[in-house]
Amino acid sequence: MQVGVLQFFGWRDRKIPLEDVYARALERVRVMEETGYDAIWLAEHHFSGYSVCPSVHVMGSYVAARTQRLRIGTAVTLAAMQHPLRIAEEVALLDVLSGGRVNWGAGRGFDPNEFRAFGVPPEESAERFHEAVEIVLAAWSQDRLDWKGRYHHFEDVEVLPKPAQRPHPPTWAAASTEPAIAWAAQRGLSILMDPHSPHAEIARKRNLYREGLAAAGHPVEGRQLPMARLVAVAETDAKAREIARRGAQWTVGTYLPKAGLDFFRGGEEILDPVDHYLQDVAIHGSPERVVDTLARLQEEIPLDYLLLSPLSEKTFYLFTDRVLPLVGGSQ
Repeated sequence: MQVGVLQFFGWRDRKIPLEDVYARALERVRVMEETGYDAIWLAEHHFSGYSVCPSVHVMGSYVAARTQRLRIGTAVTLAAMQHPLRIAEEVALLDVLSGGRVNWGAGRGFDPNEFRAFGVPPEESAERFHEAVEIVLAAWSQDRLDWKGRYHHFEDVEVLPKPAQRPHPPTWAAASTEPAIAWAAQRGLSILMDPHSPHAEIARKRNLYREGLAAAGHPVEGRQLPMARLVAVAETDAKAREIARRGAQWTVGTYLPKAGLDFFRGGEEILDPVDHYLQDVAIHGSPERVVDTLARLQEEIPLDYLLLSPLSEKTFYLFTDRVLPLVGGSQ
């Protein structure tokens, strides 16, 4: 199993300086560089303490300057809200400066506040996202770009620099809904899978994606498919469950209202989303229990790339010391 970290920059307690949030994250980067992690995947969000990282490209440049081995992923660049030529330039520049270590993940976004502030009608966001991804890939692959689409028109544009990785950095599309999975499969893009779906739903979506790839004539094997999972690790199962509960409460209070999600199980609405996270979404327990859970999910889903979203600092360090050596890694 390969393991990367989905890095949020959550600012839960405004009494703590935001600089401390960044310092803790960058200390994680130092540890990841020295251990068996594959990549750090940086989460872009705007106008919220859920994750204060408005530019994954700027943050990625800082990470690149402090590392030599670790790959740098975006999870995700909110492509529907930015000019695609600017994305192409910035990600290519990051790829050059990092020595070809970029994993480019792109997504549509979900937060109505972000769409409103950036002037993107939500009903246009999916088509804007699709067109932006196509433009970025074309800008990287072609010497000069001509484009005539619904939202963008360019003639004879030379986008520089070109990425260090040719023809372009490996690319993923965030896909948490069936239409998003179908589009990525038809296009032949690999997918990033969300941290909020139950394990069984992740398995079902992965099967849909594999079927879509095969139907479109794209190879299925040889792909990294990072699957984000919320994880809490502590010395005992009870302590880990409490960490997971606090993380679930924070997620339900800050993420769900923005995403506008309603949860259902077996056709019935879930009345307690926190318990839903504890039972069906988050992985929590002692190091030994988490190792066993990951081994089971590796078989059931299969979970071959864990995109770890730690629910506490202690979780990250216990996972690094006592789980990562037993489940895999890149070192």
